[in-house]
Amino acid sequence: MSAFARLLFGRRARLRWIHLILGGALAMPYVLVGSVVIGPATGSTDVFGSLPLQLASFGVGLPLAAVTSLFPLTRPLESAAVRWLCGVEADRLALTPARTRGEKGRTAAWFTLHLGFGGIIAGMSLALPPFAAMLIVLPVLAELRGDRLGLPEVLDHTWVLALAPVAGAASLVALAGCAAGCGAVLARWAPPLLGPTPRERLAAAEARAADLAVRNRLARELHDSVGHALSAVTLQASAARRVLDSDPEFVREALAAIEDTTRRTVGELDAVLGVLREGDAPGTAPAPTLAADLDGLLRRTRAGGQRVSATVDADAEALPPLLSREAYRIVQEGLSNALKHAGERAAVELRIAVTGGDLEITVENPVDGPAPSRAGGGHGLRGIADRARLLGGTATAGPTATRTWRLHVTLPMTGPL
Repeated sequence: MSAFARLLFGRRARLRWIHLILGGALAMPYVLVGSVVIGPATGSTDVFGSLPLQLASFGVGLPLAAVTSLFPLTRPLESAAVRWLCGVEADRLALTPARTRGEKGRTAAWFTLHLGFGGIIAGMSLALPPFAAMLIVLPVLAELRGDRLGLPEVLDHTWVLALAPVAGAASLVALAGCAAGCGAVLARWAPPLLGPTPRERLAAAEARAADLAVRNRLARELHDSVGHALSAVTLQASAARRVLDSDPEFVREALAAIEDTTRRTVGELDAVLGVLREGDAPGTAPAPTLAADLDGLLRRTRAGGQRVSATVDADAEALPPLLSREAYRIVQEGLSNALKHAGERAAVELRIAVTGGDLEITVENPVDGPAPSRAGGGHGLRGIADRARLLGGTATAGPTATRTWRLHVTLPMTGPL
């Protein structure tokens, strides 16, 4: 019983009732226009004094409502009302103006349905409650006045007065049932009529994919830039602490490298955060490239005591800008990965070469202790794989038979650049 009461008088039913009343209010101007047509056509001067003429005016007004619903903003306004009052999820509704003929046609069908049901329920809501209240209090009034209130003879019976309150309450329940039913019908038909078309769903999916790509790019940039800087600074500070008393010159070099690393990282972080802005602010540091920043990266890495040998058999200046930027990040993450897996002052070998139209990057370092069992590594190696894939290349990483960790990346010099 409580479930039935919630179905008819619960919060959702009340909100949908309000939605229907709004539809009835929107229908009133069209009904008035319809009455102007029906009055002269039937020779009647009192259209609203006749229920058939009222219904005829209503029937004439609905097609006019369908025509005016072709206004582009009708769909987003109706979708917003359906979302808040009918309890339909936002992702099942289109919140953009109707543009194509099909979208406008479905919007017109919905608007007509809303105003049609709304006009009926609004009319019932105006007429039935006073009538029901009269039936409910009829026995009391008849008893107080001591007469039958001028009822027709067929109704001038005691049993009629006894059943009048029941009939009044039943009419109110019937009104609530009609409102709940019409509200449920509108909620059921809202997604097919106001929902996004396949074209709009595709556009929304592309927008979400673009947003996800930006987020992934931001995550990769932050991980590669800040993560490498933290690893390098930690190593440099640790090395400086160990030789603080015995090798002051090395300490000065390590501190200078820490200062340079942090300064550059702040600039790179500002450039990365520019992805979240509408546009890069003036003075934003440019993204580092293999041509301009490889020497500095190697110098800062070596300042922490890491022995890095680099062989570059490629003209970095001739690389496409995008390839140069992504190659720098790959080398940066490869060296950062070596800092994690290599032993104390272990040798790291970096090779960069152009082979058969591809840029090949290889980073090898000995593994201190048990070699990692999963070639995929952590977020950094997944970021390298993502960068390589987006450029049409490949990336492999994992331990070798000689107990070294090897990262090998192949990037095409031409292709999706």
